[in-house]
Amino acid sequence: MDFKRQKFLVFGLSLSGRAVAEKLLSLGATVFAYDDGAPRIEKTMRYLSEKGCVSALNSPENFIRNSDVVVLSPGVPIDNPLVVKAKRMGKRITGELELGYLFSRATFVAVTGTNGKTTTCSLINAALQTANEKSFLVGNIGVPLTSKSDEINALSYPVAVTEVSSFQLETLSSFTPHIAAVLNVTPDHLDRHYTFENYKFLKKKLLANLRESEYAVLNYDDEVTRNFAENARFKPVWFSTEKEVDGAYKKGDELYFYGEKVFDLKSFTLSGLHNEKNALAAIAVLKILNVKNEDIVKAFSTFKGVRHRIELIYTAGAVNYYNDSKATNVDSTLKAISALKKPTVLILGGYDKNQDFTPLFSALNGSFAVHAVLTGASRFKMLSASEAAGYKNISVTPSFESAIKIAKIEAKEKNDVLLSPACASFDCFYDYAERGTEFERIVKSLYEN
Repeated sequence: MDFKRQKFLVFGLSLSGRAVAEKLLSLGATVFAYDDGAPRIEKTMRYLSEKGCVSALNSPENFIRNSDVVVLSPGVPIDNPLVVKAKRMGKRITGELELGYLFSRATFVAVTGTNGKTTTCSLINAALQTANEKSFLVGNIGVPLTSKSDEINALSYPVAVTEVSSFQLETLSSFTPHIAAVLNVTPDHLDRHYTFENYKFLKKKLLANLRESEYAVLNYDDEVTRNFAENARFKPVWFSTEKEVDGAYKKGDELYFYGEKVFDLKSFTLSGLHNEKNALAAIAVLKILNVKNEDIVKAFSTFKGVRHRIELIYTAGAVNYYNDSKATNVDSTLKAISALKKPTVLILGGYDKNQDFTPLFSALNGSFAVHAVLTGASRFKMLSASEAAGYKNISVTPSFESAIKIAKIEAKEKNDVLLSPACASFDCFYDYAERGTEFERIVKSLYEN
């Protein structure tokens, strides 16, 4: 593509939108920029304007008419009225990750799934770094691929470990990783994708361009991902905690790859069956890349976990406070609950993504969850689900701060407290990271002020 002859409209100017706009400008392209959350991104607008970008805070129709390509940020759905209008005008629709792939020369490892993406990508990258491989952690993890493309291209044979969300998958077309991993698929983002079938289709899309020379690492224990291998051209490599498969599997407390012991779970820093699965997926990827066992063992044994994922943020006497703000869906919170080791007060609620909360509250019965504090926009829907499931130890409050104060009281100086919302954060916060950071600030203020 001759970028100097192309006109691009970048729609959405958060992290990825800003990064791709900068990259396109550096290549000599004409770049228009638009974001319908104008006050929040005025600083970015000014910055890009200084670099030669033409931006608008409203009425972007002229930009659409004058553009050849519309680049969507992940937060912009493909059924947005402006995007639909652009399609009708015959404009090419793409995304930051797709363009970043075209800009970058690397061995791509792409990881998607409903849950576990960040942890798995981080484990893979940690082991590659331990093995002194040139690797980059990019994508949905918060580092736009386009922001790293120059660094990637300056190296010989780098690996781009790429976290891919369903939002990013909407605009992928030519993206072809050497290894694609699908960790699990359970209902999520149905407020955007409408049906589980649509959501499954998008997750499978990561595998669409794989050929005989590429690999798909798939969860054998997940029926959806197991079916992804039917009539496939790629090489399936399985992982499982339930049976010995062709790939990575658990046997006792040890993890194997095609019959070879790779790692002893007694040395693992993370708890929970879900993290064992994440480790197996990472091992499958790493062994395909010929990483030595000793480098995997060293990396996994010292891995500190990821921010906002069952993260111990404060201890007050016998009470431990855990930040699991990254749990933005029911399945993720269920995994956190399964990892509990002592009686715990849960803080649940936020922006509802059209989920069924009944299975969540059914699972609380008989678990270590001794009380649940419901907050945020979803609190009344959650309350109805708790009543349907027969879970009675409930408090309800509209305020995030008051929810934490109630949880402190219900902990009774002996139980733990876990923020694991099972919901997105958009009702009160910019993202899950802001929510988790605010949780930590409030908890510390309750004890230290």
